[in-house]
Amino acid sequence: MAPRRFRTTARDRSRRVLSQNFLADPAAVARMVRAARPGPDDLLLEVGAGDGRLTRPLAARCGRLIAYEVEPAVLTRLAAACVDLPQVRVRPADFLAAAPPDEPFAVVGNIPWSLTAGVVRWCLAAPGLRSATLLTQLAYARKRTGEHGRWSRLTVLTWPEHHWRLAGRVPRTAFRPVPAVDGGILRIERRPEPLLPRTALPAYRRMVELGFGGVGGSLAASLRTAHPRRRVEGALRAARLDPDVPVGLVWPEQWLVLCRLLHAVDPGLRPAR
Repeated sequence: MAPRRFRTTARDRSRRVLSQNFLADPAAVARMVRAARPGPDDLLLEVGAGDGRLTRPLAARCGRLIAYEVEPAVLTRLAAACVDLPQVRVRPADFLAAAPPDEPFAVVGNIPWSLTAGVVRWCLAAPGLRSATLLTQLAYARKRTGEHGRWSRLTVLTWPEHHWRLAGRVPRTAFRPVPAVDGGILRIERRPEPLLPRTALPAYRRMVELGFGGVGGSLAASLRTAHPRRRVEGALRAARLDPDVPVGLVWPEQWLVLCRLLHAVDPGLRPAR
């Protein structure tokens, strides 16, 4: 069956400028809801709620939902879609300017792709965040989750406290208007306890920044600017890393090994609560 063709409207052209496209495929909506895994007592914050296509099925599975939408052209339709949902509060405000709730919460959204980096930063900085399920460009989701065997600085920096994974792919034809690329469901989960003691996290981040900074021309050379050569060589062997390995090919788990050995972190020490 040929994909359904949608008529382009002025509102569609506006959404293109904002780099946001509505989900038009019920199967893709259901995939997002499954990836978000909302519970009956959960508080959800939805980013870029649009006309409520995703809002209603999320609200049916959570305790409370705050739907953020800034575009006046769709706010009326969003409010109408949620009029019979007392657990939903429509908030005509900029999500990025909002203060995070004081209680545990999750973020879900088919977000404007031009704002992806800002939304991710907001989520990572929010103390009460339990998870974020974001529909982004597929290339972005792959980059952040090591899909091609390469890992980004942001993912590695936050790995001790956050788990990143690609939770699904959404074809471009599932959106209206149809974008140029496919979407990817990015799932970020805050770990119940960090993989390192909290007291070791600053040293871990400094080590990762040093490695990605490329000061010495290679990972080994960069690490040797802050640690004795023999200790660096031993740590690389323990992590099964070639001294000349490109920094982007170092897996998060290998960074943890490097940190434990270079900073004498006891792997059996329980993380501080």
